Amino acid sequence: MLDQLPAQSPDALLALIKMYAADPRSDKIDLGVGVYRTDDGSTPVFAAIKAAEASLLETQDSKSYLGPEGDVEFVRLLAPYVFGADAAYSGRVEGMQTPGGTGAVRLALAVARKAGVTKVHMGVPSWPNHAQILSDVGLETSSFIHVGADGGADVETVIRIIAAAAPGEAVLLHGCCHNPTGIDYSPAQWDRIAAAFADSAVLPILDLAYQGLGTGLDEDASGVRKIMSAVPEALVAYSCDKNFGMYRDRVGALFVLAEKVGQLDAIMSNLNALARASWSMPPDHGAAAVRVILSDAGLTQLWLDELAEMRARIASVRAQMAEAGQIGPLDLTALARENGLFSMLALTKDQIASLREDHAVYMAGSGRINVAGLHSGNIANFIAALKSVTS
Repeated sequence: MLDQLPAQSPDALLALIKMYAADPRSDKIDLGVGVYRTDDGSTPVFAAIKAAEASLLETQDSKSYLGPEGDVEFVRLLAPYVFGADAAYSGRVEGMQTPGGTGAVRLALAVARKAGVTKVHMGVPSWPNHAQILSDVGLETSSFIHVGADGGADVETVIRIIAAAAPGEAVLLHGCCHNPTGIDYSPAQWDRIAAAFADSAVLPILDLAYQGLGTGLDEDASGVRKIMSAVPEALVAYSCDKNFGMYRDRVGALFVLAEKVGQLDAIMSNLNALARASWSMPPDHGAAAVRVILSDAGLTQLWLDELAEMRARIASVRAQMAEAGQIGPLDLTALARENGLFSMLALTKDQIASLREDHAVYMAGSGRINVAGLHSGNIANFIAALKSVTS
């Protein structure tokens, strides 16, 4: 029967990674894979993580099963950073560990479907795996344009979609540092979005994968917090892979907001059953390391300092790119108004192919770039390459 399976198209980003690895040119630039890089181009392990792992090596006394909910202390310690220490709704929130943010998104969509959600409205462009997971879970997807004519977030469309959505439908939004555009909602726009959700029967599904990489931990979570304060129910998918640098360890969490505290047990029992059928239980090591950090004031401060350094470097790269101004059809000044790892460049397929073939610059076919792949040693080359292909 396996012979009947049609071949699937390879993942474009994974194919790009292979092409970059096979390129012998010493001046090649990787703007494809979405990981943070330092000014020397490396993706190091956080010093706080190293210290936490050393502690685990000395003190961890078992590798026994944890259960489908994973490390509950990790989830408990993480929650105040996501929702704030004094959130009025915190008693109505429960969470569980997942295999990365991807696992959290999948579990959120799976439980939404089980709860009766039939359609999910999603702004585009979006993280490509969103649509893939929605399709695999069996939910209808309705897309709307995320970017306005002015190059900013099209908040009017978001509000219109929320207002028009019917009961049994959900709206999926990025919490901050939008992937792939880097375009975020302003505080005033989040206020309007939260008010629209409050007046609607639609379920908010919020993907918070880059907290701390934009303007600050509290600032990056402010939109999620405003929505949580305004609505009776919501699902929040969270990733520690970026802000703790634990990509390959797959560290995430799914949080659920219930209308009433008494509903949480039933909701969590469904989440546990879905998790058990999907991955049985999440991997322990990464979440355990985060737990060690968040339970130690010194390690927490070390992590916060490292995260602030990451955030400052990303902002510095954006500022340096913005100084190049207008290059052909590209307005690089927009990069300074965006947040996080990603931005979209309005390049044609031929221009992107020329960047790769003639200038050893690798980026996604959509024009998405990882700005952290740029540094003091290659920004000038990248700008020169952009001038060449757009002239």
